[in-house]
Amino acid sequence: MGMSKKPYQQVPIIDCQEPLVPIPLDIFAVSSPHPYQNLGAPYGDKSPYYLRQGAIDRLIAAQTELQQRQPGWRIQIYDAYRPIAVQQFMVDYTFREIAQKQGLNPGELTPQQRENILDIVYKFWALPSQDPSKPPPHSTGGAVDVTLVDAANRTVNMGSPIDEISPRSYPEHFAKSADPVEQQYDRHRQLLWEIMIAAGFERHPNEWWHFSLGDQMWAWLRDRQNRDRQVIARYGGVT
Repeated sequence: MGMSKKPYQQVPIIDCQEPLVPIPLDIFAVSSPHPYQNLGAPYGDKSPYYLRQGAIDRLIAAQTELQQRQPGWRIQIYDAYRPIAVQQFMVDYTFREIAQKQGLNPGELTPQQRENILDIVYKFWALPSQDPSKPPPHSTGGAVDVTLVDAANRTVNMGSPIDEISPRSYPEHFAKSADPVEQQYDRHRQLLWEIMIAAGFERHPNEWWHFSLGDQMWAWLRDRQNRDRQVIARYGGVT
């Protein structure tokens, strides 16, 4: 498949060797069944509900902040650790899905059609790179996809589902809307962003649900905002 250069991939990594550990699912809400396992993604003996210890600590801090602001609400875990084989599976799955939506046969594309679809795919999915200097964020144990559930355990409406390949996924998509319902979507996204940022995460520029801690994307985003003097990722790929 085509290449997509991401600016954060230039960030150096000095892995702190923090362990990849199970997320304490009893304290969070969880999407069930797991969306990619349900599609047949090849996790093998790995669990998607793992993160680095530091990311779990910060996720708990984010939920504590949330519950001070919205009693009874919880963070819902959609996806966390992703082996590179799963990243490849989901890139291929998304590629086929987009081709079919465009009325194209994924096996009979011109080079230009293929490139156009890959450009769309890689706006939302990281390259499933085996290069240890360019791991996909989810393969580091430092990236997590989350949304919110309210006190009645209902998923809070963010205006678009996680993983939707469309401009509605961009975090600020509803920010200037005059529609009261869309303004509510924006407030929900803002709340999620505020609790996660307060806990030390950074948000993916194109995805309201994706937050990183310690990986290359996190370091790159912090550097852009001048939050740290020296930008080094502390989480590399975990196999």
